[in-house]
Amino acid sequence: MPKTALVVDDSKSILSLMRKVLDVAGYNVMTASSGDEGLQVLTSDRQVDIIITDLNMPNMDGITFIWEIRKLPQHMFTPICMLTTESEQAKLADGESISIDAWINKPIQPVNVVNILKQIVPA
Repeated sequence: MPKTALVVDDSKSILSLMRKVLDVAGYNVMTASSGDEGLQVLTSDRQVDIIITDLNMPNMDGITFIWEIRKLPQHMFTPICMLTTESEQAKLADGESISIDAWINKPIQPVNVVNILKQIVPA
């Protein structure tokens, strides 16, 4: 049974690219354009095996989004990847304190994304 990934990013082009990469890799893909939308997906009855979220988003940044995810009992241990161009050490340290499983750097390299996800959520 294919794994399901939730991709959260405010960029339509990133969401489209990630959908294509993950579709080809055999994942079921759900997308959200904000942390609020992502939380709506996660509080529905849908199964999510991995979450990929952008760091810099309006209204709710990726770190805040992850703090909110970790409050949900059904997603306390769901693997999370942070998608970012961010290089600020303080933000990276914040990410490490909330147990991010991997960082995916922009610009996105499809082979790297698939390899990272295979390590975190084996088929």
